[in-house]
Amino acid sequence: MEREFDVIVYGATGYTGKLVAEYLARTYPDLHWAMAGRSLTKLEAARSETGAPADLSLIAANADDPAALNAMCQRAKVVLSTVGPYQLHGEPLVAACAHSSTSYVDLCGEPAWMRAMIDKYDAVAKASGARIVFSCGFDSIPFDLGVWEVQQCAKAKFGRPAPRVKGRIRKMQGTFSGGTFASARATMAAAARDPHILKLMVDPFALAPGFDGPPQPKGLLPEYDPAVGSWVAPFVMATINTKNVHRTNALLGHQYGADFVYDEMMIAPGLGEMGKAAAEAIAKINPMSGDKGPAPGEGPSREERQAGFYDLLFIGEMPDGDRVEAVVTGDMDPGYGSTSKMIAETALLLGETQSDGGVWTPTALMGASLRDRLAARAGLTFRAG
Repeated sequence: MEREFDVIVYGATGYTGKLVAEYLARTYPDLHWAMAGRSLTKLEAARSETGAPADLSLIAANADDPAALNAMCQRAKVVLSTVGPYQLHGEPLVAACAHSSTSYVDLCGEPAWMRAMIDKYDAVAKASGARIVFSCGFDSIPFDLGVWEVQQCAKAKFGRPAPRVKGRIRKMQGTFSGGTFASARATMAAAARDPHILKLMVDPFALAPGFDGPPQPKGLLPEYDPAVGSWVAPFVMATINTKNVHRTNALLGHQYGADFVYDEMMIAPGLGEMGKAAAEAIAKINPMSGDKGPAPGEGPSREERQAGFYDLLFIGEMPDGDRVEAVVTGDMDPGYGSTSKMIAETALLLGETQSDGGVWTPTALMGASLRDRLAARAGLTFRAG
């Protein structure tokens, strides 16, 4: 089906939306794309601010105007949404894409909302051919691809997947924006109102409906991990990443095994008692707690984004004691510099490929093609052995 635009950036006036628009304008001068949002005046300002061409198409569409959303979606191969919290603003756009055969990517890290969208729109998207792809940023592409990479290595080396994989954050530098803070606050408020949401939040298989796998590590307390020879501490994003990894496994027909066990934790600096103390200190820090945080539209400076990075280790443990490892790194701050490149490249790759409709994870849908594209164009590295 011919569409006017390869991609429409919806939410292009927000903090992350501007980063995506700036990246597309700088990297793909011949791309057919558009910027969309609620206000044409703000879109005009964002177009100028991001260095996008002066004649770039701007589309006014509000989440409470289904007709405008449908009209917008029918013009694009892919709609890229940065408008969170998705549980407050996201469903009308997902519905419009699912019904109009338009593919969709976002940065969602809100598992209860994602499960609701799977339940409501997976069959619709399968029927229309739309590919609905959540979590196309730091949560959860580097982690999901890291697990996929270590499992490819295990199958090549041992002839079978590793039943136990550990994701360990070795180093990470970056900050979070007002949009991330608002999403976390909305999730906590929703869980306080609805026990069903709280149940989904603690279920590692919440995004794999119909499957109930083996018990998983909770990762809520510091512990000594002999696999890395260090103390490890809870990781704030493990709640969403682990669910996406298990969904990928389910979508791939449980290529990792129906008995697959996975967790994520941060490696604490220091050895012995110093490492234990550091892990305990990290465990007490919740960057999303409290009432004071950045406002939506705020985030790290360009210098902070460029100074950021991340280094992730994935260890596949075999029953006989053998192991394989994979390492994923990113060259900018994880939440924004790297994320804006990841979601842009994921959207473009999605628009260039043919596949079945439905609600997917990036890794289950694009696997090796996505890994190779992110390594070539988005500053990620993947090493396995």
